[in-house]
Amino acid sequence: MDIPDDLIQLVQKARRVVVLTGAGISAESGIPTFRQAQTGLWAQYDPEELAARSAFQRNPRLVWQWYAWRRQLVQQAAPNPGHLALAEWERLVPEFTLITQNVDGLHQRAGSQRVVELHGNLLRVKCFDHDHVAPTWEETENPPRCAVCGSYLRPDVVWFGESLPAVGLHTAVTASRSADVFLSIGTSSLVQPAASLPLEAKSNRIPLVEINPQPTPLTAACNFALAGPAGGVLPELLFRCFGREGDSGNEREAGMGRGGHGRFPTQ
Repeated sequence: MDIPDDLIQLVQKARRVVVLTGAGISAESGIPTFRQAQTGLWAQYDPEELAARSAFQRNPRLVWQWYAWRRQLVQQAAPNPGHLALAEWERLVPEFTLITQNVDGLHQRAGSQRVVELHGNLLRVKCFDHDHVAPTWEETENPPRCAVCGSYLRPDVVWFGESLPAVGLHTAVTASRSADVFLSIGTSSLVQPAASLPLEAKSNRIPLVEINPQPTPLTAACNFALAGPAGGVLPELLFRCFGREGDSGNEREAGMGRGGHGRFPTQ
């Protein structure tokens, strides 16, 4: 793969790394995007109408069952070489902040420790009325009840119309303004406020790197834009910079780590 020498030197010198990931990196693990997941029984429903407090209030059973189905999809998936490379990169630098819009927990399963989940996590639940976190629960047809207050349990994700977690968003913005390099990986760069984070970095003269199969609205603003899937590009980048790939050697030997990738023009 064509990785510019200037990018290799930038990554090698960076002590504070910030990464933003979106649905693209999870799609490589077989997890459908938010809208693509509407298949079979669920094809008749608009996901935006299910992912809302009002929907849960109207029909908690329906919304709970939809999320139970989505949890099953996530639990059947496994981290891919892109996830593993990011976890390895975290171990190689003093400060590494991984900001994700994904709710599947695959970064943590790959070994990442410093993860900021902007939109929550499908594999956690909290109560509807008071946000009490439930460490365990049963997958029943109706949503279980909170052991503290008795209200229904709901997935610990950000629904439409809800605010992002204040602490997580503050951490993401602060890290984006003080990084040595900022990478945007597998994201459409359309969903706010996450889409503004690379621009926070850019306004502070922090180099931007994009890894995505297709150009996005962010591409023209990037210092480097690598065209390809995260699972192919990241292990190669890590290998070129540090002689490490994460836990992705088998995939790379099978041809996933080289070839088929290039650069978008960024000017």
